[in-house]
Amino acid sequence: MKTRTRRRTHLLATSAAIVAVALALSGCSGFFQQAAPSTSTPTGESVEGDLEPFYGQVLAWENCGDGLQCSTATAPLNWDDPDQGEIELALVRQVATGDRIGSLLVNPGGPGASGYDAVATSVDFVTDDKLQAGFDVVGFDPRGVGRSTPVSCYDDADMDSFLYDIIDAPRGTDEWIAKSETVSADFGAACSSSTGALLEYVDTENAARDLDLLRATLGDEKLNYLGYSYGTFLGATYAELYPDNVGRLVLDGALDPSTSNFDVTKTQAVGFENALRAYLGACLEGAECPFDGTVDDALGTVAALLASVDASPIAAADGRELGSGALLTAIIYPLYSQSSWPVLSEMFTAVMFGSADEAFSLADGYNGRNADGSYRDNSTEAFLSINCMDYAYNDDPAAMRAQAAEISAAAPIIGTYLSFGDIGCANWPYAFEGEREPIHAAGAAPILVIGTTNDPATPYVWAQNLAEQLDSGQLVTYEGEGHTAYNKSNQCVNDTVDAYLLEGTVPATDPLC
Repeated sequence: MKTRTRRRTHLLATSAAIVAVALALSGCSGFFQQAAPSTSTPTGESVEGDLEPFYGQVLAWENCGDGLQCSTATAPLNWDDPDQGEIELALVRQVATGDRIGSLLVNPGGPGASGYDAVATSVDFVTDDKLQAGFDVVGFDPRGVGRSTPVSCYDDADMDSFLYDIIDAPRGTDEWIAKSETVSADFGAACSSSTGALLEYVDTENAARDLDLLRATLGDEKLNYLGYSYGTFLGATYAELYPDNVGRLVLDGALDPSTSNFDVTKTQAVGFENALRAYLGACLEGAECPFDGTVDDALGTVAALLASVDASPIAAADGRELGSGALLTAIIYPLYSQSSWPVLSEMFTAVMFGSADEAFSLADGYNGRNADGSYRDNSTEAFLSINCMDYAYNDDPAAMRAQAAEISAAAPIIGTYLSFGDIGCANWPYAFEGEREPIHAAGAAPILVIGTTNDPATPYVWAQNLAEQLDSGQLVTYEGEGHTAYNKSNQCVNDTVDAYLLEGTVPATDPLC
């Protein structure tokens, strides 16, 4: 959030008022074999004639190590005009280890995070043994992401410049805005040139239509789905488009589909500031905390650090200079999980002593940058491209300054540096068309919506809103810290999700975990 979700939904502004995301794992590759056109899918359902070649395809699976199977599906470039061209969607699955119920498709968030990698290298992080026994756990890269037909924009050197260069002008001034707009426009033009026609069709609605295609080609009459963070928006969009095809959907770390880009930024700024306060409170009670005084005193120190690196950037060993954009990323990244708070203390200590290396290590981890300067995947490019097509943006200076004042009033430390984010997408080659509206998914089977009370990236209120919007939504509350809850919080959450996905058991009321 940069985002909208981890790993995530996040909306972090960089020094150029751009957002970035990182989730890099590794996996295997597959191939696709298309069957002759038919009048039905592998599940026997009828489809429109121009979609027959896609819904009628037969996936060819190959072994790709560690008990995994990999394949590739094809989908229409533009679902409104299937004859316009095709894209590829990369798939990996771990076959059910026990009595098989069906397929469980997993999306770890982003947008831009690789579901393929999440299953290929971290299946135990996204699912537990019970789910792995009952389901073929299927990871996929959405359109524009990773091993699927990808968005492509910059080489490594240009990406470094885009993410880390400091704009030499006071934040929010006309000069700063103009330079930020140039950086953003150059990035969008590069994405358009390198990616081609796909860039116009990486929005979430097209990705949700891909999801129904994957359901059918996997042979499932209903979609069983586990979506984290941004993956909740993808899952909710699917339910709105295909309510009759909804099986068991878990939406963990929920986004509010009706929320505007401005409200997302403001709410996330408050969420991260609350998480920062919680970290500082715990830190000050410990023995090795780089702060002293009260929580408010410590917040003042953080604000002074952010201002000081803008005034006098700190050089890292590799020559990069640490400004407020990279430092903010380094602060926010460990706030996703309470277990990472000790790392945050180490980073603050280093910066206070004039070392930028620890901060860049965290920022690089968030942005998917390797130590040698290469990038592990295209998650940043995909994140920006998808969000630019999913929200409306306005870079009118007067409007942005008014919004910046409101965000800073709500979150004085974090909010100051998350403002002016509209610049990144306002001049994108393609514009969002439509309105952000509530999703009801009328007629869908019960859908589980999980919210964590102090989730900084997807604040709890969004889960409350989504569960209320969905005609069949059931809220599950985890009272705790961190981003997303299933398989990383407590047994109450795990048991509730497992009973729902494995047995179809829907809690009568919020279990208040």
